[in-house]
Amino acid sequence: MSTLLQYLVFDASDDGESTGTWEAMASVRDAQLPEVMKEVQAVLLRAEAHAPGPRGPLEEGGAWDADQSVQVDGDWTTVTLTLTGPWEWGEALLAKLDRPD
Repeated sequence: MSTLLQYLVFDASDDGESTGTWEAMASVRDAQLPEVMKEVQAVLLRAEAHAPGPRGPLEEGGAWDADQSVQVDGDWTTVTLTLTGPWEWGEALLAKLDRPD
């Protein structure tokens, strides 16, 4: 899979205990929305393919999780994608998405 992210730019933070959170947000007009959603799906597919364990809330025993939201405001749609999981996993995942295989 060769995916270069054009719309989603992730900001990372860690909890100091080896768990990270990566959040990306893209605000686009209708014409670009399908491309943004393709990027979201590519990230989620890659995350699932290289999952460090079961997906679910970390406080309920999940190894990683993802949250996606879409908000429409007039002519603009904002898509937010948040990943949580082990720091090394998330950093490796996003590094692979930033360059072609």
